[in-house]
Amino acid sequence: MSLTVNLYYTGKNGSAQKFAKEIKESGLADQIRQEAGNLRYDYFQPLSDPDTILLIPGKIKNQLITITKLQ
Repeated sequence: MSLTVNLYYTGKNGSAQKFAKEIKESGLADQIRQEAGNLRYDYFQPLSDPDTILLIPGKIKNQLITITKLQ
């Protein structure tokens, strides 16, 4: 069994894009993808909203999911 959550990160003045870029360039996204129990960790940007990033993390059952509020 798996769990998939759709998270929308919305920022102002390009901060959502900056967030996604930093996660990718720092290698953190790749590290998360390699964690045991991880099924996916993908980012998307809605064409209609350049200030929003859709993050789709997926974990198998019995893995802890932590959601951190970014400020």
